[in-house]
Amino acid sequence: MSEKVTKVGIKRAKGYLYYIDKKGDVSRAKMARGGKKGGKPEKVKAVGIKRVKGYLYFIDKKGDVSRAKMKRGRK
Repeated sequence: MSEKVTKVGIKRAKGYLYYIDKKGDVSRAKMARGGKKGGKPEKVKAVGIKRVKGYLYFIDKKGDVSRAKMKRGRK
């Protein structure tokens, strides 16, 4: 289903949301919990991924950047 784009090897910390930002780097932000506001995003690792249209980019269980083809137009 998905293919690995880059090996990054990020160790995830509890209470943070990890994502690929607009520049193609891995960032994280503190999650909002119990009425407390979330934190500002901080860059974890500069990767510089060039995105291809029609794919969903995410950080897999091993801490690497992967992508999966998006399903569009189902009824």
